[in-house]
Formats: sequence, structure tokens, C-alpha cells
Amino acid sequence: MRARHVVLLVGLLGAAVMMVPIVFVAVISAVRSAGEELTPVRAGVATAKLPPLAQSMLPLVTTRISETCPELSVLRVLAEVQAESGWDPAAWSEDVNGGAAGLLQINQANWVSLGGRPWTSTPPPPTADISDPSTHLTLGIDFLCGNLRAITPHLKETGKSVDPMDAVSICHIAGCSRVVGSRTGIPQAGEAGCGAQCASLVRRYLDNIRRYERDWSATSSEPGPSGKLPSGIDIGQLTSANAYTGGPTGCTVPDPTTDGCVTAATANGIGEVKRVFDSEVRSAGCFAPRPWNPTSDHPQGKGCDIFPDRAGIFPTGESLRAGWRMAAWLRVNAEALRVKYVIWQGRYWDPTTSDQEGWGERYTGGGVYNVADPTGGHYDHIHVSFRE
Repeated sequence: MRARHVVLLVGLLGAAVMMVPIVFVAVISAVRSAGEELTPVRAGVATAKLPPLAQSMLPLVTTRISETCPELSVLRVLAEVQAESGWDPAAWSEDVNGGAAGLLQINQANWVSLGGRPWTSTPPPPTADISDPSTHLTLGIDFLCGNLRAITPHLKETGKSVDPMDAVSICHIAGCSRVVGSRTGIPQAGEAGCGAQCASLVRRYLDNIRRYERDWSATSSEPGPSGKLPSGIDIGQLTSANAYTGGPTGCTVPDPTTDGCVTAATANGIGEVKRVFDSEVRSAGCFAPRPWNPTSDHPQGKGCDIFPDRAGIFPTGESLRAGWRMAAWLRVNAEALRVKYVIWQGRYWDPTTSDQEGWGERYTGGGVYNVADPTGGHYDHIHVSFRE
């Protein structure tokens, strides 16, 4: 957030900005040691669109998150730095907590609690470790991760609708008490000690961050118009599927893609996809444990992920078109193959779904997956689940 916004906001919010994050950073190791399985979030970043310093720091950010906090979104960190400082490592803002410095505008008390060195002057000199981009981002990611891991159990227990990444951003700018004390997790005027001006500033802060995420996300440019496939996608010449004629079998058939098991309907379905699309299927995987998602069909042998290109990227060109052909073919042959639902390119379809502003309806991630991520949003693979 730009300095002029920080000064105004901390004046409204008071000491909560300094005190709450210190407490939450202290519980980072305790929350992680609880044994909760974490889902990695891949970058999915349009690197060329980033500010120059963000481009040079992206490998550090991605590695730090991957190694220490895989549930934190790379895009969110990049966007939050932009909102806070415009990627200016020397940024400084006066506030009631003694001032905030650096890329993520962290105050001295929080910086020292993270392991940084105290400042020798105010503002800190250019040689201070808080002004060094690599050091600042390394400790800053720890700061954001501590808030994420502390606030996530509260969101799960209360069922609040706020996205965990938005909750982290609110913790940063307004204190986690604003998340805890509000009905949805995003404070409205009159909630959690937040007046009208405070609530407006928090909302604008989130809007700015989300805008940067959209601008810097390497998402597909071919979303598929309402009720139609993207231009140039034709499945009229493709062979129809050989129908599955058996009944429910449970996860008893060897999975042709892993060492696990699948149902007979799933084995038939993935076999038909490979028969019809052959080399257009770069890789596929069906059986897999999903400890972070208890409703997943993969552990039951009823779900498969089909990749037209390598994992972790937003496919383009022929790979993207191949993915659309597979998704459309599965939809056309849903009854024969016992298809339960299909997810692809941030869109969800099942036999009861009408086309809403595109192919199927928008995929929400179910509160489990980051839909801006190439894997979480199902941009790099088609997911198909079978009814039996």
C-alpha cells in the first residue's frame, strides 16, 4: 500500500496493526506441527508483466514459498508487495507504530520478531537489512505465512466466506482481529472496531491486490464463449466412446496410470480418452491420496487428471486446443462413460449444469484450491470424475 494510504489507515486502526501480527508469527511453528497436510500453490505468473525488481525476485519468492509455506500464493505475495510499496525497497511511511519500511511495509517490532536487525535510525538507512530486497522478502514471506497458518483454523471452524489469502492481507493491513471479529472475515462498517472509512480502505486494499493478481496471472486468453467452445475447436470428426456397460465395482481394478486402483468405469473412461486422443495426452494420473480434500474422487479410484502439456503451466496453442477437445468430448460422451463432472480452464460442468457466461459454470475451487493457479484452477489439466 502506498505510504499515504498507510498513514491514514494506521491512524484509524491504531496499535492492532503492530500487535496482532507479532502474536500470530509466534504460532507459526505450532500451527504447522499440528500435522495438517498442505497443498502447494504454483506460481502461474506472467513474468514479463511484473515490475523489474519483481521479475528478479520471483525465483527467490517461488523457492521460499515452495520450501517453507507451500499453501501461500506466489501471486498474492507479489501483488501485496505492489500494493504496499510499488516494489520500492526504500519505501517508508510514518504511522502510530513508529513507521513501516521496505517492500512489505513492516514495522520495526514485527521486523525484529521475525529475526531482522533493529534500525539504527528512523527511517532505517539504505544499508539496513529491511531495505535489502532478498532479506526483506525472505522474512516477509515468513510474516505472511505466520498469519495464514494462524488464521486458517479460525476460518475453517467458523465457515467464514473470506478467501484465506484475503484474510492474510487483512491481517497485514488491519490486524487479524478484523478477520476474527467480523461476520464474513472482511470487516464492514461497524464490525470489529472498523468504521466506515476503515472498512472502505480495507476493501480498496483488497481490490487493488486482486487487480494486480489478475493483471499478472498467466491465465488462458481463450475462455470459451457462452454455450460454445473456443473458436477453432471441432470434435465432429472424433470417434465416439465405447460405453461402459458394467456396474459399480469399487476401487478394485489396477490403475493404468499409477500403482493404485480404480473402478472399472474409470479404467474404461481413461482408456477411451487415451484411445481417441493418443499422443495429445501428454500424461495422466488417476488414483492418488488427497488428504487435504476429503471429498476428492482420486482416492476412491473415480477421478483422473489428464494433461495436454506439462504440469504447472498455462497451456497455449495446440496443447490448449487439445485440452478443449478432450473436455468437450468427455461432455458429449458423458452418459456412455458414466461421467460425473469435468473441470477445465477454470470451468466446471456436470450433466445438470447449464452454460453460464462460458462453457459450463465458473469453477470456485470449493474452498480447497487456488483457482488462479494453473493446477488449482485446472488450467494445466482436465479433471474428470466418474459416477461409479
